[in-house]
Amino acid sequence: QVQLVESGGGLVQPGGSLRLSCAASGFTFSSYPMSWVRQAPGKGLEWVSDINSGGDSSYYADSAKGRFTISRDNAKNTLYLQMNSLKPEDTAVYYCAIGPREKYTYWGQGTQVTVSS
Repeated sequence: QVQLVESGGGLVQPGGSLRLSCAASGFTFSSYPMSWVRQAPGKGLEWVSDINSGGDSSYYADSAKGRFTISRDNAKNTLYLQMNSLKPEDTAVYYCAIGPREKYTYWGQGTQVTVSS
């Protein structure tokens, strides 16, 4: 069955960095665009970034541009999100999802990112 397992979250100080990973299994990972979405406390899902199946085209929400980088390793069936210059407003549960922006068909259980001093 389809599985998406996120990891790499944690507590980080403002200005710090984290690298999230999403291990995919149960489907042909290299055939699908993938997204990162997040949900802050008390708020709805927010699209963060997506990447095409080949990994050569990506898009970012304005809140992520210049600070976050999405990438994928199709040989390892893994999606990544490098997050730099983190801000308290980046605090959220981060999910990887199959599909491009707002066309998700499946997402994982999420990983908590907390940005606080």
